[in-house]
Amino acid sequence: MKAWWRRGPKAKTITLALQGGGAHGAYTWGVLDRLLADPRIVIEGVSATSAGAMNAAVLAQGLMTGGTQGGRAALESFWHGVSGAAQTAPFQSTWLSRWLGSWNMGCFPATLALDVVPPMFSPYKLNPFNLNPLRDLLVKTIDFDRLKDCSPVKLFISASNVRSGRIKVFETRELSADVLMASASLPLLFRAVEIDGEAYWDGGYMGNPAIFPLIYDCESRDVLIVRVTPIRREEVPKTAREILNRINEISFNSSLMREMRAIAFVTRLIDEGVVKKRRLKRILVHDIDAEPYMAQLAFSSKLDPHWHFLMHLRDIGRESADRWIQTNFDKVGVESSIDLRAEFL
Repeated sequence: MKAWWRRGPKAKTITLALQGGGAHGAYTWGVLDRLLADPRIVIEGVSATSAGAMNAAVLAQGLMTGGTQGGRAALESFWHGVSGAAQTAPFQSTWLSRWLGSWNMGCFPATLALDVVPPMFSPYKLNPFNLNPLRDLLVKTIDFDRLKDCSPVKLFISASNVRSGRIKVFETRELSADVLMASASLPLLFRAVEIDGEAYWDGGYMGNPAIFPLIYDCESRDVLIVRVTPIRREEVPKTAREILNRINEISFNSSLMREMRAIAFVTRLIDEGVVKKRRLKRILVHDIDAEPYMAQLAFSSKLDPHWHFLMHLRDIGRESADRWIQTNFDKVGVESSIDLRAEFL
C-alpha cells in the first residue's frame, strides 16, 4: 500500500493545505497532478476544506490503490465524473451547479446575488429530500472503509460545528461521505450535515484550510499551501456583486491569515533565540497559486462544470506547480519559499 513512499534517495517529504473554490478546485487537481509526477516529492499529510477536501480524499484513494499513477488517474476520473454528472440530467445539473457554487468558501452571499437560491427560502424547504448527486459520486469513487485503515497519507478535513461555532477537524479514521459533504455545506444552500449527533456547516468558516493539524500531527516541517481564493485585488469593487464577492474572499481567507501570523511569530521567536528549536517546531511555508489569473475569472466560473473549462484550470494548476518545483524545490527542508510577512501579514 505504501510503496509509493519509497521514491528514491533524493525524495523530500511535504504536507499540503488545500483551499476550496467550487469548480476552481480543478486548479488544485492540476497542482496535485504535477506534484505526483515528480518522484522526488512525497506527501505525508493533507489538510483541506470543501473542494480541497474532495481532492484530498480522491488523492488518497488513488495512492492507496495504484501509487502515484493511481492518484493521478483517480483525480482525473473524479473530475470527469463531476463534469459528466452535471450534464446527464437537468435535475442533477441544477443541484450540481448549486453544490459547485457551495465549494467556494465565501460564495453564498454572491450566490444569492446570482439568484441561485432565493434568500427567503432555507435549504430545508428548497430541497425537502436532501438530494445531492455529488454525494453519490463520492460514494462511488472512494472506498471509505478501506481508506480509514490503509490511507498512505494523513487526512485532516475541516468542518464548522453549528452549535459550538468551533472548528472540527476529521482525521483519516473518521472519514466518510458525510464528512466531505459537511466540509462543503454552506448554510443557505444545504442542510447542516449531522455526524454523531452534531451538526456541521462548511469548514471554510473556521479553517480555509486549517494548518495546525499539519504542525501537530505530521513530521514534515514543510507546508505547501495551494490557494484558489484571491487574497489581493487591484480594483476596488463597485457593483453589489463585486462587493459581496470581495467581502467573502476577505472573510474566508481570514483564518489562514491568522494562522500564518502565528507561524511567523513563532518563527521569529526561534530565529531570535527566545525559544529553543526543540521546544517549538520551525515550520517552512510554501505557496502555489495563480492569483492574478483567478482574480480575473467571473464569479459564475465557480459554477462551471464543463469539461473543457475544468481541463483548462487543471493545465493552469500544472503550470503553477511546475514553476514552483523549478524555482523552489531546493528550498524544501531548508527554508520557506515565501516571505510570510510580505505575503500574509
